[in-house]
Amino acid sequence: MFFGTSSRWNPDGQHIYVTGGSTGLGLSLAILLVERGAHVSIVARNQNKLDDALKELEKHRQHPNQKIAVRSFSLDTAGESAAALDAVCEPHDGRAPDAVFACAGSSKPKFFVEMSAEELQKGMTNGYWVQAWTAMAAAKKMVRDRTKGKIILVSSTLGYMSFIGWASYSPAKHALRGLADTLQSELMLYDIDVHIFFPPTMYTPGYEEENKTKPKITRDIESTDDGVTAEAAAVALFEGVRAGHAHITADMITTLFRASTRGVAPRHNIFLDPLYDMAAYIIAPIWKRSVDKRVREHRAEHREYLLEAGFFS
Repeated sequence: MFFGTSSRWNPDGQHIYVTGGSTGLGLSLAILLVERGAHVSIVARNQNKLDDALKELEKHRQHPNQKIAVRSFSLDTAGESAAALDAVCEPHDGRAPDAVFACAGSSKPKFFVEMSAEELQKGMTNGYWVQAWTAMAAAKKMVRDRTKGKIILVSSTLGYMSFIGWASYSPAKHALRGLADTLQSELMLYDIDVHIFFPPTMYTPGYEEENKTKPKITRDIESTDDGVTAEAAAVALFEGVRAGHAHITADMITTLFRASTRGVAPRHNIFLDPLYDMAAYIIAPIWKRSVDKRVREHRAEHREYLLEAGFFS
């Protein structure tokens, strides 16, 4: 258990916000949450897909009092992401959600030398900023409302490693890992849990779209990856959050990358690096616990700082 508690998270009766909830992982997760009695709000761009998603979610309703809502927003900017969050919170007395799953995102794999500058920049927007802006809006609202909630980001196996064809996507997923690891430390000041999911290839409409531009060599390398369905990925994500795992995986290869953390970066020294691995296995958790302890001890001082800064006004 990562967060030091034996209780497992139960979304029944809680308000859960899912971005990118009209298709793929987001929709499968939203269905799973509705089936477990949660009030679920989803946001995506395409209204027609949202309408179809709402019909599907209604089929899984557990009781008449469940609030199930869909909203159309672009999450490309901080302003739009904040507005989307405010909109889904309105039916819940404006209170922050109990959990936010940032599943929105897309990819367009190509050879780096064939990309335009706009495509490279858009890769960071679609792969990182649409989740980072949501996390920022959610964190601020949870802190102001004193909600001991959860924020869950979605990276990829390519957030641990990378290979040919993913130059506009993998950097964004590595960045999400950096954000999640930072927020996991910082947001414990407010008892907000942070998790990040590293799914492998998922067979979704997004996968079909990215194959339109994916180089053949990239597809060939991926052919060794069995992949998972969106439904299986949603279950793995949900169970990882319930178990309190900071980094959540859905297949063995990604679990190995998680354990190694170096991904496929070359070793510096074939003799020394294994020794470093063994030392890190012991030292890294000790270092992490010491940092977490210092952060928790800083809570009272930090609250005073926020009060003096007028954050809660």
